[in-house]
Amino acid sequence: MALPSLDSEETLPSNGELSLKRYSMEAVSKHNTPNDCWLIIWGKVYDVTSWVPRHPGGMMILLKAGNDSTQIFESYHPLYVRKMLGRYCIGEVEEDTDNSLRCSSIQYREAGNELFYMTLKERVEAYFEKHKVIARFHPHMLPKSLLIIVGYVLFYHLTFFRPQCFALSFLFALAMGYFAAQICISITHDANHGAYSNMNWLGYLMGNVLDLVGASSFMWRQQHVVGHHSFTNVENYDPDIRVKDPDVRRVTYKQPIKDYHSFQHLYLGALYGLLGMKAVLVDDFVAFITGYIGPVKIPKMTSLEIGVFIGGKILYTIYMFVLPSFFSHHNLYLCAVLYMVSQLILGWTLALLFQVAHVVPEAAFPVVDSSGGRPKLHQGWAALQVNL
Repeated sequence: MALPSLDSEETLPSNGELSLKRYSMEAVSKHNTPNDCWLIIWGKVYDVTSWVPRHPGGMMILLKAGNDSTQIFESYHPLYVRKMLGRYCIGEVEEDTDNSLRCSSIQYREAGNELFYMTLKERVEAYFEKHKVIARFHPHMLPKSLLIIVGYVLFYHLTFFRPQCFALSFLFALAMGYFAAQICISITHDANHGAYSNMNWLGYLMGNVLDLVGASSFMWRQQHVVGHHSFTNVENYDPDIRVKDPDVRRVTYKQPIKDYHSFQHLYLGALYGLLGMKAVLVDDFVAFITGYIGPVKIPKMTSLEIGVFIGGKILYTIYMFVLPSFFSHHNLYLCAVLYMVSQLILGWTLALLFQVAHVVPEAAFPVVDSSGGRPKLHQGWAALQVNL
């Protein structure tokens, strides 16, 4: 099977004209709502507004609305979808010197025609077709999810309301933290990647279960799917490795170094226990107010997304702080201790799973070439995901 090429008619406007209108990234960025959705893919501008209601991936199409969606498009779509792009093409993007916009886009080598990735996708799609595998569905996901959610609710109840013995409550708090981590790892990670179910409403619902444990599913998608997976381990692009100056941690060789970083292998293990609590109580609100998650500029939130964000925070506050304060057998101090214990288990579980992709000696950190115009990486996107 011949691999599709970006130079073929499949990626040109339907009328076949080669002369395309040019748009600045700033102009494209204004079209970032469900009723006015433009995307940049491989340097071309597509008005997909009419396709949004019919998009098989549901609201995933809005993840980088008004921005460069190249990596997200490539990673989420089978090869045949490329043939559909031409009818939505309205122009091409011009080089932009605005750093705030450039930080949302990198030109990878062989973008759209990366031989490794094209071959891999072709083989995977052939395997799925041969073995009748549904890419976004597995029958075990729903019962597993229900078991985890029930476990979280059960151990929450046992932690704060059932035994008057603090030692037992302490053990139940450990379990509550573990099940909270499993909600993040085994349910909402897949759901917010659009991989939970081929029923969009179910996938969206299960993705929002993350809000049940206090973290914003919307902000997680922006940080993890948009920022991290588009620019994995790329300094000043990947929000997962962002640091301040000064900062208690140093992740890449280019980040500022302080004397105390010589001991971060000792103290960061403890601090990573606060990872989940920091996201719930601090990071989500900072992103909501500023409109940024590190270098990632978040798109305009829909009314539904705002409602889920605020509603999730209110629900978490009520059941995690208000109800135990009034109805728990334990006093406020012991309730606070139990909460901290659960959050430490949550944070450590997540950190041990996710942070090792960044802070081990074997991790690589690609260097962006910004010497001329648009920032570039001299490696293919998919190959980097494997090599990092």
